[in-house]
Amino acid sequence: MLASKSLLFKQQKRKRKNGKIKKSKRISVSAKEETVAEPYQIAPEEEEEEEDDEGFSLKSSAQSDSYGVQPLGNLYFNPSSHNSRNTGLGNLQTLTDELVLDILGLLEGTHLGILSTVSKGFYIFCNHEPLWRNLVLETCKGGFLFKGCWRSTFVGAYRPSFPVLSFGLKVRDFYSDYLFQSWLCANLEMKPEWLERDNIVRRKGISLDEFVMDFEEPNKPVLLEGCLENWPGLEKWNRDYLIEKCGDVKFSVGPVEMKLEDYFKYSDQVREERPLYLFDPKFAEKIPQLGKDYDVPMYFNEDLFSVLGNERPDYRWIIIGPAGSGSSFHIDPNSTSAWNAVTKGSKKWILFPPDVVPPGVHPSPDGAEVASPVSIIEWFMNFYNATKNWKKRPIECVCKAGEVIFVPNGWWHLVINLEDSIAITQNFVSRRNLVNVLEFLKKPNACTLVSGTSDRVNLHDKFKNAIEAHLPGTIDELTLKDEEKKAQQNKPSFWESVTDSNAGVFRFSF
Repeated sequence: MLASKSLLFKQQKRKRKNGKIKKSKRISVSAKEETVAEPYQIAPEEEEEEEDDEGFSLKSSAQSDSYGVQPLGNLYFNPSSHNSRNTGLGNLQTLTDELVLDILGLLEGTHLGILSTVSKGFYIFCNHEPLWRNLVLETCKGGFLFKGCWRSTFVGAYRPSFPVLSFGLKVRDFYSDYLFQSWLCANLEMKPEWLERDNIVRRKGISLDEFVMDFEEPNKPVLLEGCLENWPGLEKWNRDYLIEKCGDVKFSVGPVEMKLEDYFKYSDQVREERPLYLFDPKFAEKIPQLGKDYDVPMYFNEDLFSVLGNERPDYRWIIIGPAGSGSSFHIDPNSTSAWNAVTKGSKKWILFPPDVVPPGVHPSPDGAEVASPVSIIEWFMNFYNATKNWKKRPIECVCKAGEVIFVPNGWWHLVINLEDSIAITQNFVSRRNLVNVLEFLKKPNACTLVSGTSDRVNLHDKFKNAIEAHLPGTIDELTLKDEEKKAQQNKPSFWESVTDSNAGVFRFSF
């Protein structure tokens, strides 16, 4: 739910700006500190006015909601105060919109279709796109052909010749913040101020020793330039090349498997707040040529998980997605570090150090689960500005084609594609974070935390034994070094050693 905001949505007239005719839609937001969500407000059409820099802009391709859903604040502009949501639901109107959708999510597609004919209210709820998206993803594991919307896609998967309206029937006087949210987040542009902050350290041509000393040892992010100049994939990886090389091979797209050609057809058409992301860990095994089209940058050549051979956890992925797709806040698996190289497009990154939980993110005490806003745009709308005045502000950057970002272990990070993008990412274990990884793998609840392998219970013992066999003495050496480092960090400063912390006066010792 979009919380702590009161929105004023204005449909403005066509107007001239900077000598060009521009159709503008604006959303002005005034943030409040209360934790209870306040209703959106959409004002009646007003006279032409200058754009508000504090507002939100809709994408130029944005159209009004397919079924006429309006935010709840609009109800106050309705002289009749009539909300067809309530009359359409009857006795169920006392339930929250979220609960109504949870109940409808238990139904099959046929039942949703029948129920949508009961009333205007049920028509809106039963055509909520995420319901049909879930049905497609649950039933079409082998892939799907996207047909403009998820409802049509579902019907087309079972009865291709069955006629389905490509547009929704507009319902008057239907007000719901929860249903309006999906449309709003799917159609908002990224604000310039969300993109302009760039405070990451950038380096080009540094040595391996410099990288280890300045970034890997202190566990700090860095953006590396000029690392991909010898990658064939940097030039070759476009749609035509990938479709030709991959043919009918299917890749992991969320919970389904899809051919690249079908995925690109989906990504070209879709307009939703959480576009599906192609994120495949077996791409190089499926298409060996893709594995030959790139080389690991020299800074990340040491990868100790490789001692496990075929039993190692998933560690490398090809990532493809349209603008708006990405990953919400998470920490990389198994306490590994990572690098991410963009070959096409660009990505906005936001990173928080391990001791700072991002606003709006709520990890469970054992770290097994993370609660966060439904979509990345929702996080930007509600929580991005909160970081402006933080003492520990996040590290931010836009990573473009040809650039590589180093993500140290334990760092929270969010990534959103600013345009159609293709990237390679790998997680790795080096000597600098080996001790951390071993400690993570032996946690009491490791079976719920470890990922990327079918044997979560025994991964610690397998990895430790393999390291001791291949690199005898290394674990003991690094453990001792880590203990000395921690002791040095806990050692009192000179000032603390010559003052009496209890009395607040000097303490002389001879």
